[in-house]
Amino acid sequence: MSIFNDVESSVRSYCRSFPTTFEKASGYRMWDQDGREFLDFFAGAGTLNYGHNPDDMKWALIRYLTNDGVAHGLDMQTGAKARFLQKFKDVILEPRGMDHKVLFPGPTGTNAVETAIKAARIAKGRDKVVSFTNAFHGMTLGSLSLTGNAMKREGAGMSLGGDVIRMPFCGYMDDEMDTIDYFERTLGDPGSGIDHPAAVIVETIQGEGGINVAEYDWLQRLEGVCRKYDMVFIVDDIQVGCGRTGTFFSFEHAGISPDIICLSKSLSGFGLPMAVVLLKPDCDVFEPGQHNGTFRGNNLAFVTATQALDRWTNKNFENHINGIAKAMEAKLKSIIADFPALKGYHKGRGMMQGISIEPAELASEISAAAFERGLLIETAGAYDEVVKLLPPLVLDAKGLDKGISILHDSFAYVTEKHGLDGSKNTSNVLDIKSRANDKRSSA
Repeated sequence: MSIFNDVESSVRSYCRSFPTTFEKASGYRMWDQDGREFLDFFAGAGTLNYGHNPDDMKWALIRYLTNDGVAHGLDMQTGAKARFLQKFKDVILEPRGMDHKVLFPGPTGTNAVETAIKAARIAKGRDKVVSFTNAFHGMTLGSLSLTGNAMKREGAGMSLGGDVIRMPFCGYMDDEMDTIDYFERTLGDPGSGIDHPAAVIVETIQGEGGINVAEYDWLQRLEGVCRKYDMVFIVDDIQVGCGRTGTFFSFEHAGISPDIICLSKSLSGFGLPMAVVLLKPDCDVFEPGQHNGTFRGNNLAFVTATQALDRWTNKNFENHINGIAKAMEAKLKSIIADFPALKGYHKGRGMMQGISIEPAELASEISAAAFERGLLIETAGAYDEVVKLLPPLVLDAKGLDKGISILHDSFAYVTEKHGLDGSKNTSNVLDIKSRANDKRSSA
């Protein structure tokens, strides 16, 4: 791996958590250059909801390329774009009674957030935006100002957030305070020092922030506050959308109707860069060319995204997700019960779940132990205290069982390593190096 150390910037991070060179991937599995197999419960940080190299998308893309289909088209009209828009309207928008316009920003999540904020400010003629504690909305300056993580904010090299009002997320104050009541109190009090915001942006589940779940009632009341005070209601569905919680949009069970929705990550279905901003007509405020970008026309992503939408034409895929999610929750709670010394508690919804543990630093050790045993997982939260599972939605029962078994072994290894009392079922702990060697020899 010397080429990476010699040439690539020190900013690289995921490769430090997963120190090998990957060569091949299919479904929920990856293989490195030594042929060692890994179960991928990371899924490109939520970009690979449909798994690696799904056959239908792969062959649709190959056919398009071999027919010299347009690859890059700015925002010009192309057949690939028309087919995506028609499919998205037929499968996603119309069945949900949504009249949102589809805006193609730059192809990343942070581009979508920046676009949404600009649109909201123009629509309302005000500049302040409300974001929440532990939020994560992207790494460009506008999105970063909405983000809570101190380390990522420090990477801006400048002060952030002069036009951002920070409010406590659902459950942030435990039972000490109703955070919606607090928010509304500041808006209605002329002495609060809070200028009238243009918009509120929220994740229904804060993935990077620690798998913090907003209760449906909380989201409904938040929408009500937005309506009462004439603020644009924005949902950032970049990581938790496209089926991650069981429905295409993460907020469907809450019964809310955001003014603006940000989508990216798994939207293309294949890991190709693509983002959209869905705007209710009164938020579709840009003049032609007022917001543009060179890579809005990723026609290759349109091709795979159109194919991905086939999974949402009936309830079969949704039912599969919810079945695996239910089994995952039960298995994670079993791990929590087996290792009480880690003071674990379950977090999440759908197929974004995890275990928050104490001491916080042991979560990273568990992630590292899992990697050595052939499982890719990451951590989340302000202190990286949450062991986070984000597998492809195509995960089956066999893959779930194998992944959870590895995770259990990893918990057992770390617990025994630190001599923590109160753990159970640690007899199956295997030495990390011997487990890794066994996997290499069997590959």
